[in-house]
Amino acid sequence: MATRVFINLPVKDLDKSVSFFTALGYSFNPQFTDEKATCMIISDNIFAMLLTEPYFKTYTKKQICDAKTSTEVLIALDTNSREEVQQMVAKAQELGATIYTEPQDHGWMYQHSFADLDGHQWELVYMDVTQMPT
Repeated sequence: MATRVFINLPVKDLDKSVSFFTALGYSFNPQFTDEKATCMIISDNIFAMLLTEPYFKTYTKKQICDAKTSTEVLIALDTNSREEVQQMVAKAQELGATIYTEPQDHGWMYQHSFADLDGHQWELVYMDVTQMPT
């Protein structure tokens, strides 16, 4: 079984991406950071590898998707509260992200989403499973 998750994402401007995610509160592992890539720490076991597009191309024979016009992946992250969802999305928008769906409140689950500077879609979710309908 896997013990860690590494999400690999192509980015157009690594410095801008690092600035964006740093301002959202994420940190980076300097051991896996250079001018071509960085390792964003999401949690103890979840990481996003942000790779410049030329470097990303060395790992695949397929075309890189333009995430601003096509969906390549939806990255969903659990949060500790509805307020954290709202704060993160608002902060992302202040930093240049776009909102691609309106917030959804299902009573027991609240979610809202943004697309980062490269168009990658991030969904932030708060769930209270004790309130989940049976």
